[in-house]
Amino acid sequence: MRAHQLCSGARRRRFLARSPSADQSVIAHRDCYNYVTNWAATVFVALPTDNSRAIVEDMAQAQSRVETEESAAIIPVTAERTAHERFGDPKNFINRELSWLEFNRRVLEEAQDPTQPLIERVKFLCIFSSNLDEFFEIRVAGIKQQIESETSDVAADGLSPTETFNQIQHVAHELVAIQYELWNKELLPQLEKNRIRVRNVAELGTRRAAWARKFFQEEVFPMLTPLAVDASHPFPDLLNKSHNLLVRAKTKRRGEPLLAIVQVPRVIPRLILMPRGAGENEPWDYLYLASLIKQHIAELFPGLILDAVHAFRVTRNSDLYIDEEEAENLLRTIEVELRRSSKGDAVRLEVEADCPKDFIELLTGFYDLTEADVYKLDGPLSMTHLTPLLTNDAFANLKDRPFQPGRDPALPPHADMFEVMRRQDVLLHHPYDGFEPIVDLVEEAARDPQVLAIKITLYRTSGDSPIVEALIDAANAGKQVTAIVELRARFDEAANIQWARRLEEAGAHVIYGVVGLKTHCKALLIVRRDADQLRRYVHLGTGNYHQRTARIYTDFGLLSSNPQLTEEVAIVFNTLTGLASYPGLKKLMVAPFDMKKRLIAMIERERDNARAGKPARIVAKLNALVDQEIIETLYEASSAEVTIDLIVRGICCLRPKTPGLSEYIRVISIVGRFLEHSRIYYFENAGQPEVFLSSADWMPRNFLRRVEVAFPIETPALRDHVINEVLPRFLDDRVKARELQPDGSYRRLKPEGPEPRSQAQWHFREVTRERAKKLGRKKAPPADKLIPITVAPPVPAKPS
Repeated sequence: MRAHQLCSGARRRRFLARSPSADQSVIAHRDCYNYVTNWAATVFVALPTDNSRAIVEDMAQAQSRVETEESAAIIPVTAERTAHERFGDPKNFINRELSWLEFNRRVLEEAQDPTQPLIERVKFLCIFSSNLDEFFEIRVAGIKQQIESETSDVAADGLSPTETFNQIQHVAHELVAIQYELWNKELLPQLEKNRIRVRNVAELGTRRAAWARKFFQEEVFPMLTPLAVDASHPFPDLLNKSHNLLVRAKTKRRGEPLLAIVQVPRVIPRLILMPRGAGENEPWDYLYLASLIKQHIAELFPGLILDAVHAFRVTRNSDLYIDEEEAENLLRTIEVELRRSSKGDAVRLEVEADCPKDFIELLTGFYDLTEADVYKLDGPLSMTHLTPLLTNDAFANLKDRPFQPGRDPALPPHADMFEVMRRQDVLLHHPYDGFEPIVDLVEEAARDPQVLAIKITLYRTSGDSPIVEALIDAANAGKQVTAIVELRARFDEAANIQWARRLEEAGAHVIYGVVGLKTHCKALLIVRRDADQLRRYVHLGTGNYHQRTARIYTDFGLLSSNPQLTEEVAIVFNTLTGLASYPGLKKLMVAPFDMKKRLIAMIERERDNARAGKPARIVAKLNALVDQEIIETLYEASSAEVTIDLIVRGICCLRPKTPGLSEYIRVISIVGRFLEHSRIYYFENAGQPEVFLSSADWMPRNFLRRVEVAFPIETPALRDHVINEVLPRFLDDRVKARELQPDGSYRRLKPEGPEPRSQAQWHFREVTRERAKKLGRKKAPPADKLIPITVAPPVPAKPS
């Protein structure tokens, strides 16, 4: 176990969960290092002497630095006020949770947009619901726990957990009301105009109703199980987000009311496609499964008189709680925790709009919820149940124009990936550039007898991942395969456990992340014996090794054999898998070690350049901006008149365009057909611009509780492409971009005057289509070839 691992677990999280002041930070780090030193005295005796001595010396030096910082922190000085002292007022920050709800409002706006194809509008309605589910499962659940524990902690914006919760409920209820009004008054009628009808049983004609009854009896009824609720049958512990029916019945003798629960089966689509006639103009009829069960539910209760039946859905706390320091087997511990999380504490109750008050009181009483936690819905209990509408290919005319990812000209089909990477760096922009070259690289490495070792980080991957299959093939072929598999990738834990076991069975060396940290970086390292030397090849990305999401997420991936870069990637892998301490690197910024410190230094460099009259500018494209110290440093740079453009898709706690605070900061968010997922950091650097791509957002969790990597784009042509072609397209978007206002709301940008109607994602798609046309007419130039060497088997010794 390395020194940087030792401050992990519950103790480490207590230090890192808040954003302390400078003095608090010094004290926290001092306590942490004291803890490490005491722990090491009893544990390092088991390590080799050289390793033990080196690690203890590293910690001693670190302790000395901390003591020096502490001494400096307590000496009264008359220096200029810090950024925190100048800009740390709570009014300068937007609440994180409310900012996320504004992001989901922008998703809902895409469903409201009448210029969108109809099925795409339904898709964004589904995404809105799915996003809100996760928000309640994780974020609202955490806030409710804070309230129950009576914590006095407040966020950077100054709101207490109770104040935050109350505002969340107000905004969430407002958004859900807008969502269902949109569905009932606009989208449902529009679907019907296009001969797509989403029905309840009561709306069916005689023939359709007869078919529905037969379907119920043959396909649904055998799977239903009534669960009585009485003194001998306690209220069942229902699964998270499961769809259920609460039934109230009486005997024919009119005795006490009887209660029962019927769970809607998960193995049947929530939306059932009914048989369709042969004619082209025949309608597509879909039937709500819950409506079908409600219509015929009396068949489950012969001899009883049903008084009322109402559907409900409970959302539970789904976060995993794992003490890694106490867990002897992390994989097994997470498996157990996954089963527990499906039955965590309830955080939200969704019921039908006509659900009576006594039913609601019964459910809230059992789940320990309040009236504010109840959402009455005039429609399906979850819009995610509408997914069958999205997957029907017959509705192609109501969807976006199909898009086929292209292939970078440097990587023609059947190209030798290693030859290309020896000749040049390649920068891929997904999904405009296909993900196939990355799959090809791993598969080629698995087959190539000259490849000796493959190392990779796996955070999220698909259930049928060709990359993992290739890694298994490589391990079976005797290659050295190391996979750092993050078992705690939220909502992908089960899939990652499955892959980890298969890799281990094939002989791969599987590392379950780093204690106390999530391994979130995206890195692939291949060691190959080339004709001239042993050489490393790397892929570094902003997105996951997931070929499905690579078609709908925007990300960048760099392919390189640059010796300095590949050596640093190798050092990162060795740091994560071995006992070595982090040595500090020149090209890569790595969290939790030095990324935040170096980013702050680069922001301060732009500030100093502006004060000196040199060119200064910052452009950052992120998923989220939350870290208080980073925001305060950006405010300080703005006060020095540094032009700062931020493209933040989701949460942004920075308050832009505020006099005396952030006049020079503009924040936009782009929500479109593809999920903006790439992270780009640009610094003007007095006319010597630097560009980094990264897996990290500017959030405390990325800087302190995750392993992240930011890598430079140093090839001039690739760097200029990002600076001159990519970033300006985002900044000039006037179709899908919204600008953050000082009050936390967003304003959709539109062309002004002669300004063109520019849309970044549309532009990149069109560039890909035009390039594909040109490549279809033009033969790719032959690649330079290196003659591979063959390692001859050893000559057997002659018998003596």
